Amino acid sequence: MRLRFLSVFPVVLAACSQEAERVYTVDELLADKALLADVIDKCRRNPGELGNTSNCQNAAAADFRTRLERL
Repeated sequence: MRLRFLSVFPVVLAACSQEAERVYTVDELLADKALLADVIDKCRRNPGELGNTSNCQNAAAADFRTRLERL
């Protein structure tokens, strides 16, 4: 039992120590086109896990706004 606890403990500790990803606002993404492209690329590569995150939603809104401005 003790061995099982010791083998699971590092995994749990590593999962808890991950830093939360910074959430970018729509205005920040509009100001930095490279960042916007990077966030959109990450969201499109993994829509199942990232599609409903704040960064992906803000990137979609920023992308939509840039497309409207081009018209």
